[in-house]
Amino acid sequence: MSDPTIGQAGSDHPARSRLAYALDYPTLDEARSGARLVRESVGVLKVGLELFVREGPSAVALGAELGCDVFLDLKLHDIPETVERAVASAAVHGVRYLTLHASGGPAMLARAAAAAKGSNLTLLAVTVLTSLDEHDLAKVGFQGTPSLLASRLAQLGWQQGIQGFVCSAAEVRNLRQVLGPQAVLVTPGIRPLGPGGDDQKRVGTPEGAIRDGSSLLVAGRPIRDAASPASAARSIADAIAQASRE
Repeated sequence: MSDPTIGQAGSDHPARSRLAYALDYPTLDEARSGARLVRESVGVLKVGLELFVREGPSAVALGAELGCDVFLDLKLHDIPETVERAVASAAVHGVRYLTLHASGGPAMLARAAAAAKGSNLTLLAVTVLTSLDEHDLAKVGFQGTPSLLASRLAQLGWQQGIQGFVCSAAEVRNLRQVLGPQAVLVTPGIRPLGPGGDDQKRVGTPEGAIRDGSSLLVAGRPIRDAASPASAARSIADAIAQASRE
């Protein structure tokens, strides 16, 4: 049965297209219930590994069901042909955004970009995970700051035809300056009250990320774990709208 509240005039927040909600739930029913609470303020539903591995394409179908775009966050990183085929499959499912690792190399990125061409799919190359800091990068052999690595990987992706990138609030200003206004910059680790006690090390506020040039913000726990998820989502959307006007 269709839901009569979807698409009603005046029901949607004007900034909802710039806010993605991470559906970090173990089951489809829980994800659906959580998404229903926030859909007036959230225009993009992010389906990650936990939900997709369990529910598969049914999780992607929540977007059409609830009137939202789908952000499929699988962070593809494999040989070029495998990634190319996965990108083509995501496009068939009507996914709006799909992540892959920028560190997969130029051939992988180029094949992925070619597979997405002509579809409504925007590829998002992940630069440096928000759970990593300079100390973590040193342990895997990179000597330098997350900002330096993010810039290098984003430029590599851009050269191969990738138009979107995932970066923390700490890097978004620099990437906007380097890549220009056409790039789609997505910022996870959004924390309205600033750094918390979770596993995200490079976080930022909604206002700061938007002012620095982010195109789309991703919030999960600050909405899901709030006493009122609907109010929490609306507050972030309000902050996006205010920062955009400024």
